Amino acid sequence: RLETRRFRLWCLSGANGSDQSRKENEMVVSITGATGFIGRHLVQRLYADNHKVHVLTRSRSKAQQIFPANKFPGIVLAEESDWKDTLSGSTAVVNLAGMPISTRWSPEIKKEIKQSRIKVTSKVVEFINNLQADARPNVLVSATAVGYYGTSETGVFDERSPSGNDYLAEVCREWEATALKVNKDVRVALIRIGVVLGKDGGALAKMIPLFMMFAGGPIGSGKQWFSWIHVDDLVNLIYEAISNPEYKGVINGTAPNPVRLAEMCQHLGNVLGRPSWLPV
Repeated sequence: RLETRRFRLWCLSGANGSDQSRKENEMVVSITGATGFIGRHLVQRLYADNHKVHVLTRSRSKAQQIFPANKFPGIVLAEESDWKDTLSGSTAVVNLAGMPISTRWSPEIKKEIKQSRIKVTSKVVEFINNLQADARPNVLVSATAVGYYGTSETGVFDERSPSGNDYLAEVCREWEATALKVNKDVRVALIRIGVVLGKDGGALAKMIPLFMMFAGGPIGSGKQWFSWIHVDDLVNLIYEAISNPEYKGVINGTAPNPVRLAEMCQHLGNVLGRPSWLPV
């Protein structure tokens, strides 16, 4: 009987206090790279859960196309000149900005890949550090990549593994080091992201059309290791890193077990009812 009474009282108080409870649990999340593949999914998740979202953008027109006011009322679109004011009072900052790496790497492109990450991260960190202590976010969740570890045919990597020596490893080292310059009172979560899969963006969106035209297959030998994560799982991970103070330091944002690229392409072909025979 006591438990029944407690349950009834909880229901009555919940009915009267649900709005207040939602208000207390509401987060204000500022996001760079919000118009990208991962960012779009993260914004939609936060918005659906009634959190306040600030999109930090360098192209207001692009942000307006992706997050039109009639579908996303209340979302704040802040251009670079307004980033510092927009960051003030945020619960969390998520840093996803960076030029896509799925392109041919000329010397100019390699320079832009690095600078697009370092410059935005440096600017965000500077703005956070210049805020008054009570206006700073609780947490900075900053993207990096599993490219940090370099490549190996036989090596097994976890969050404690040393950095590799190639170009992507260098980019990731500098990217992470820049994020770690944030004020020590701000919790930092560095998510080393693998290849992100989802039908509406990322690697999979580029592969599916080829498979549908019976022209799909692995790149090169297909023996390369493929560390992957579905975009929904990555969004869940970022969401948890925002809200759970236990999440700090380096976190690998990948599925538990990588697969060979040829195996992944074989699975994709089976799902689509298409062969996976033509090396790209």
